[in-house]
Amino acid sequence: MGNWNTQTFARWWGEKLGMFSNDFKTPAMMAGTAYEHRILDAIGIRQRDRQIRRWILRLRVNLDGETPDMVHEVKTYSAEHFRVSTAYWMQCQVEMYASGKKCRIVAYQLTDEDYKNYFNPIDENRLSYWPIEYNSDWVEGEYLPRLRYLARCLKRRETPDGEVFRKNNCCSKIDADG
Repeated sequence: MGNWNTQTFARWWGEKLGMFSNDFKTPAMMAGTAYEHRILDAIGIRQRDRQIRRWILRLRVNLDGETPDMVHEVKTYSAEHFRVSTAYWMQCQVEMYASGKKCRIVAYQLTDEDYKNYFNPIDENRLSYWPIEYNSDWVEGEYLPRLRYLARCLKRRETPDGEVFRKNNCCSKIDADG
């Protein structure tokens, strides 16, 4: 959702247009994937991996785990302390928008041993919980206008242009159907 003039965005946009696929994986990504369900098991979350789609906006949201009133977004990390990054905060905003539920990040600190063996038991002392407050101003004023513009560009198979987006007052007048 940030800068549309980067190589990272260009690769991601190429995937959305079906020009190529991404099979990029790091050891941290693989460990996070390996531990995600085990972390959800440890905290008693049984409903997982639900996908929510909003076709007009080309929105697809994947929920790690959920209870009737909350989304549980699992994040693994190896740093000394966990920090809710802007990207994580935005991810929870979108999950709350799509699901109509509250969101909390469930952070789990991985050790060097966890990267060597994906079957280590979950240590509850390394779990931390980070509730995220819903920010309707950001969702309505920042996220949805950008998403509408990106959906329009995707439908037209155009490359998004930050200048065009800004000139259209964040595209509040542009809907996904163009």
